[in-house]
Amino acid sequence: METVISVKNLEKKYGAFTAVNNISFEVQKGEIFGLLGENGAGKTTTLEMIEGLRKPTSGEITILGMNAEKEKDKIKVKIGVQLQSSAYYAFLTLKEILQLFGQFYPTHQDPMQLLESVNLKEKANSYIGKLSGGQRQRFSIVASLINDPDIVFLDEPTTGLDPRARRKLWDLITEIKKQGKTIVLTTHYLEEAEMLCDHIAIMENGSIIAKDKTHKLIEMAKTPFKLNFFAPKITGAEVAELGKIAPVHELVGKSHYYEMGIQTQKDLDTAITLLQAGSPESFTVGRASLEDVFIELTGKKLQEDEGKDD
Repeated sequence: METVISVKNLEKKYGAFTAVNNISFEVQKGEIFGLLGENGAGKTTTLEMIEGLRKPTSGEITILGMNAEKEKDKIKVKIGVQLQSSAYYAFLTLKEILQLFGQFYPTHQDPMQLLESVNLKEKANSYIGKLSGGQRQRFSIVASLINDPDIVFLDEPTTGLDPRARRKLWDLITEIKKQGKTIVLTTHYLEEAEMLCDHIAIMENGSIIAKDKTHKLIEMAKTPFKLNFFAPKITGAEVAELGKIAPVHELVGKSHYYEMGIQTQKDLDTAITLLQAGSPESFTVGRASLEDVFIELTGKKLQEDEGKDD
């Protein structure tokens, strides 16, 4: 595969504070690459250095074979950037904003076609302040496509959206990928990263603590199998027997709902046989998730701390 972004030993310091600590990774053409971590992990700082918005303290960034520091002007026409917080001219319509942005590039896409692609054609003559949160985010992403870029950078693209609007954004991001574009996104939503990303780098305290293809990261889980069951008739002795295979956790806030993380297929088969003796009303067998791996690596759940800078 063709490498379109190469980051080597990248570092960003602010005095004695190290925001990004000697990280390296590569992004391949046509994939969605995710930087995953809680707010403050260094994701946005990393993205802004790659985009040319912040100057690295040290390290090397290559984009489409070009040196990010020495060939900024050439790179700018090849990338599209959707910032975590975007401010648009309040007195211009959506169509006029896209027309204005298009003038910054040698070539650009048709504003009305872009708006139509995200179901905003009817809003072409509306102002940004009249849009809903989901509409504003869709416009923010489509504005980054005005120059028909090879690489699109999305910084927390779905933060603050309700689940329905978030899933619409996922569909849009998937459609952009289908056009052959490479996407680099930051997120602190584990489900989002697992759903969208081909490769993921997990960041904590400015460092990358794990990186790989998404499915390979999930395979790192210590307990790759999950057994969930609802068993109001199960006895303490039966729970104890199951506990010899793996810890049995009763789900917080729910009575008689249990969960087990199991390491091997053999142990899973044994647990199911024992569980059936407890006459469960229902049970499901699942696989580990990216959340399980994240908790194992960091020792904590990913919190949505909107007030903390990244």
